[in-house]
Amino acid sequence: MEIITHEFFAISLFFFSAILLLLGYPVAPTLAGSAIIFAIIGNLFDLFPLVLLGVLPNRIFTILTNETLIAVPLFIFMGNMLDKSGIANTLLENLGKLWGNTKGGLAYSVLFVGMLMAASTGIVGATVVTMGILSLPLMLKWDYSKTISSGIICASGTLGQIIPPSIVLVLLADILQGANETAAQINGDLAPNPVSSIDLFAGALIPGLLLVIFYAFWIFMFGILNPNEINAPKKKNQKVNYLNSLKSISYPLILIFIVLGSILLGIATPTESAALGAVGSTLIALLSKRLDSKILFEVADNSVKITSMVFFILIGASVFSLVLRGYGGDIMVEEFLSSIPGGPAYSLLIVMLTIFVLGFFLDFLQIIFVIVPIVGPSLISMGFDPIWLGILIAINLQTSFLTPPFGFALFYFRGIAPKEIGTKDIYIGVIPFITLQVVLLFLIYKFPIIVTYLPSIIS
Repeated sequence: MEIITHEFFAISLFFFSAILLLLGYPVAPTLAGSAIIFAIIGNLFDLFPLVLLGVLPNRIFTILTNETLIAVPLFIFMGNMLDKSGIANTLLENLGKLWGNTKGGLAYSVLFVGMLMAASTGIVGATVVTMGILSLPLMLKWDYSKTISSGIICASGTLGQIIPPSIVLVLLADILQGANETAAQINGDLAPNPVSSIDLFAGALIPGLLLVIFYAFWIFMFGILNPNEINAPKKKNQKVNYLNSLKSISYPLILIFIVLGSILLGIATPTESAALGAVGSTLIALLSKRLDSKILFEVADNSVKITSMVFFILIGASVFSLVLRGYGGDIMVEEFLSSIPGGPAYSLLIVMLTIFVLGFFLDFLQIIFVIVPIVGPSLISMGFDPIWLGILIAINLQTSFLTPPFGFALFYFRGIAPKEIGTKDIYIGVIPFITLQVVLLFLIYKFPIIVTYLPSIIS
């Protein structure tokens, strides 16, 4: 049968897996199981050599021994410790006190704490839920608008996608390194420049800070345009112990600066810095007298669960990628992108729109492990800088987390928001922040130096 070809199996595998994921089946077994099923069926038609699956043990061993990926469980532990020990809660409360009677001070505090939590966890769901539980009741108590309250919490909760040190960037770096090597083979380059998580951290720093500045500017403008919807604290002239407040803020700030600074200055690798962050967060909790055996168990247990999920998905995606390449799926994608009218710019636009739409339905891990290995080599072989491309993808994923009606951050927030906040309030609240993210994407596209400047300095 002429219809039963390599291309038919490659396309069928992709859509079959996508449908199962959309139906809610677990990611890792879906990716690996679908690939193995299609490999067996393809072998019956003499289209797929099962001997190719013999390299799987080596690929899995490579994943488990990848030194860069060791940073993932350590960063997860660091974020969980700051969250479970209540340090993030104390940080928000004391920042609110330091702002005093400043109009909109609580909104700026929420943004700042969201930025710090993003830098420490990199997990959108955890940050949005935590920020919502901690700050939403206080914002409503101070008569903040439902829309600005919803918008700033959801938007600051997604900063973990782009602000380093981020788990997303660590995983993207590993995937883009493979994509860069494949692209080099396509172009006949035998010695491509490596792509490391340090490069992506450096590349993401300026865009991440720009996004925070954009958010703060919108809070300022919203206060001017709607003076009755962003208020100062109810209690005027309350006494504040500034020394204690600054002390509680300084601990997590110093930790994050040490972790990030040691990476960017080349003092430590991301894995070593992640270990420093894990130990440092534990010491902070201990010094703050917030650490006991129960909290330590919860932090360790949750960290193991999240880490297992990440690596299980990575292994499943590796199986999926191997079978898809066995059917020539990577060549199909390359030929498709190369044939798009308008050249590389339009090919990039198509990929960005695809990732944006998939972000409505799929978790960022699924997109990083499944989509990026497929489209990455083709885009890099067209001349796009892999670091610049990685930051574009990270911000794109962050935008899709906020976009109604399927943005994951909106679902997380809806789950903890009281009934008095309607879904419409949440949607209206995030629209300005989505617009600011799109503006940042456009600026990065037009001025790549925003991303490439810092990596060029530290390289």
